[in-house]
Amino acid sequence: MLKLIECPRDAMHFGSFVSPKAIPQMADTAEVIDQIDKGDSKTKLLAIVANLKGAIHACNYKAIDYLGYPFSISETFQQRNTNASIEESMERVREIQNMCTESNKKLVIYISMGFGNPYNDPYSPDIVLQWVEKLMKYNISIFSLSDTVGLAEPKTIEYLYKKIIPTFPEVEFGAHLHSAPHNWYDRVKAAMENGCMRFDSAIGGYGGCPMAADDLVGNMSTENLISFFQDKLTSDFNMDEFEKSIRKAKEIFPK
Repeated sequence: MLKLIECPRDAMHFGSFVSPKAIPQMADTAEVIDQIDKGDSKTKLLAIVANLKGAIHACNYKAIDYLGYPFSISETFQQRNTNASIEESMERVREIQNMCTESNKKLVIYISMGFGNPYNDPYSPDIVLQWVEKLMKYNISIFSLSDTVGLAEPKTIEYLYKKIIPTFPEVEFGAHLHSAPHNWYDRVKAAMENGCMRFDSAIGGYGGCPMAADDLVGNMSTENLISFFQDKLTSDFNMDEFEKSIRKAKEIFPK
């Protein structure tokens, strides 16, 4: 089943419980959640958490179904993004997974720098597989390979999904791709044709990771994904409401 996961900014389907000092844009996440009424909707909400404090906050909200943790296979970026080492992050993952189990939520692990590394840390597709295998010991069943800085090449995407999905058939793998308007298509195509059916996106491609680089690379545009997967959308997808969302987004983010 195809899953298109809306995310207002980097690696985020709904909101992010992180320090307001680190990312001021996320300071009102709790206020937004308090105003959401999902009713009978099939919509599921995911909040990114960068530490145990954020996980505790997120678990207190019934409306949140998933917690996401950005686990970087780059030591440099893990420190930069979550102020923790990879070793410390392994322990965080264990504790957050326990919280999710107790709160009836699911944990999604984002493998940051999953398609390359601009910081000169060791990288190869085999390293990606090794970390997925290590993290699976915590009974995590959803991983999203993340192109945090927009450097993924279609051949790398193809190779990774072609290898990783058959290796771990019990795991659901997603794609969190950043791209420019001219290079999104080949990246989505490479992931989809090699078994990936879970994609993150943001209306208008809004956002980027402020911890990753000085020049932000936008998120994957939801409009582009909808166009690409037009024949795979379910019958209950409401295009009229989606177009209203696009117009509203343009009012809020006119640039």
